Amino acid sequence: MRGKLLKNFPWLLRDLIYLAVFVAILLGITYGLDYAASVWPVMRYYNRILAMIGINITLAVSLNIINGHAGQFSLGHAGFMGVGAYMSAAMTFYTFAPIVAKYPEGSTQAFLAQNGLFLVAILIGGITAATAGYLVGLPSLRLRGDYLAIVTLGFGEIIRVIILNVDKVGAARGFSGIPTWANFFWVYFFCVMTIVISIRLVASSVGRAFLAIREDEIAANAMGVDTTRYKVKAFVIGSFLAGVAGALFAHYPPAYLNPTAFTFLRSFDLVVMVVLGGLGSISGSIVAAIVLTYLQEGLRAFSEYRMVVYALVLIILMRTRPQGLLGRRELWDFLPKRKDTTGRESGSGPAVD
Repeated sequence: MRGKLLKNFPWLLRDLIYLAVFVAILLGITYGLDYAASVWPVMRYYNRILAMIGINITLAVSLNIINGHAGQFSLGHAGFMGVGAYMSAAMTFYTFAPIVAKYPEGSTQAFLAQNGLFLVAILIGGITAATAGYLVGLPSLRLRGDYLAIVTLGFGEIIRVIILNVDKVGAARGFSGIPTWANFFWVYFFCVMTIVISIRLVASSVGRAFLAIREDEIAANAMGVDTTRYKVKAFVIGSFLAGVAGALFAHYPPAYLNPTAFTFLRSFDLVVMVVLGGLGSISGSIVAAIVLTYLQEGLRAFSEYRMVVYALVLIILMRTRPQGLLGRRELWDFLPKRKDTTGRESGSGPAVD
């Protein structure tokens, strides 16, 4: 009954109601986790694992827009994440933290200033990463396949080398002292927003153009689809969301950045998540991000063998299920469908002349 009532509302009002309920639930969970961490210090470790799962879901779903939906092959996603992380961290460290420090600690003014400015920093990190994605995508997305992968891989290494030589953000010694403003609420707010954006994008005309390019770029071009423009759009959207994930990663305790966190191996981790879940499957990327993040923590004591495990997982997957865990389907596709009760199935539908 409530669902039918909400369907009668204008879409904007309905979405705002859903958003308000979602924010309230997230706030409740966040305060509950913070309280648990204050009582049981070991919960801080599990809270960080939960946060890393949310960040990796955001990264995997955003990369799936590029690799899964648009059919491109990017190996530079860690570079876009690094751009967002360092840009947002520099903004909060040098500009926003001094503003928040002017208010009494624990006051309402400090709380509002901190969260408002943190949201601005996240968006700035995402916009900077999207700009980088546009600058990389515009000249290089006329390439295909392995050539595009090499270009994006080179971009990721260029970003890492630039960071290594910028003393303002710590260079090779790392960037410390970043405000620890990220928490469960911010991580999963943007995680769910990324999933919603991806789902609605696929259902839009832009998403249909992505899928047409993925299936056959030559045929899509022959049908009047501006393939280069849409591929750049996919890169910009995916890069923006990767920059947002980087900003969240930069500000989550212990809030320390080092260029080694954004190497080719990081991009490879994300590609494995997308391939393991199924190229083009949003829920597949989510499941793979959860499984592999947990696997990384379980193999922390054997970190030097992590790539061996990843290689074995991929070999087994390619031999047994080359389309990934879910292929191009979603988890909700496996749910039982509600039968039509209008009488069509029982033969009482409208007659066909």
